[in-house]
Amino acid sequence: MGAKILNLGCGTRTSAATINIDWSPQVRIKSSKLGDKVAKRLLSGERLDNYNAIEGNLMVHDLRKGIPFESGSIDAVYHSHVLEHIDRDGIDGFLAEIKRVLKPGGVHRIVVPDLEPLLRGYLDSLSAIDAGHGNPEAHDDHVASFAEQMVRREAAGTSQQPPMRRKVENTLLGDARKRGETHQWMWDRVNLAVVLKQAGFIDPTVVDFKTSAIDDWTSTGLDQEPDGSEYRPGSLYMEATR
Repeated sequence: MGAKILNLGCGTRTSAATINIDWSPQVRIKSSKLGDKVAKRLLSGERLDNYNAIEGNLMVHDLRKGIPFESGSIDAVYHSHVLEHIDRDGIDGFLAEIKRVLKPGGVHRIVVPDLEPLLRGYLDSLSAIDAGHGNPEAHDDHVASFAEQMVRREAAGTSQQPPMRRKVENTLLGDARKRGETHQWMWDRVNLAVVLKQAGFIDPTVVDFKTSAIDDWTSTGLDQEPDGSEYRPGSLYMEATR
């Protein structure tokens, strides 16, 4: 029997090699025969492609209520672009639950947007402008790179829809914050390692998208595109053990 790996807050990024857990509308709809049938008729383009990519063992569960597995029963826990959506005050409880379900020596793999290069880009832009060879008109893009998803009001996908569908989605699903789309905190290699150590995890280590202590990690396809390129450029990858 293979390793038991949890993919927490999976959204539409799932794998047949993991137990994919989420409370998102997409996963809830996909788990319903009727909902799945209706969604395939209503969605189109990139939204339909992302929806159809959902596969494997799906578990509809609200992670705010804990992780529904016995203590010490899981070989590895993975989550990508999830931690930044959790209130800073709620991080300790989330990490404690992950530590609880992991077996001794189990691997905790975290992927988050990396604040460090975003701020370096911002500071480089300021320096270039001060030196007379920067582009002031493009500078706001550097601010947006780390601030926009903290303050956005409308969900990104909804904002691109025709007016009527946009209105319906906003009415039924709520704004970006209600859907959990906004960033509540940002992480870099220093503060992420600190919170992991404080939670009792051992040896937090920066890795890359195709390097992991989880056996045969790349076969899951979670951090890579089919052509082998990185799925989430600009991410920080860190692993620690229970």
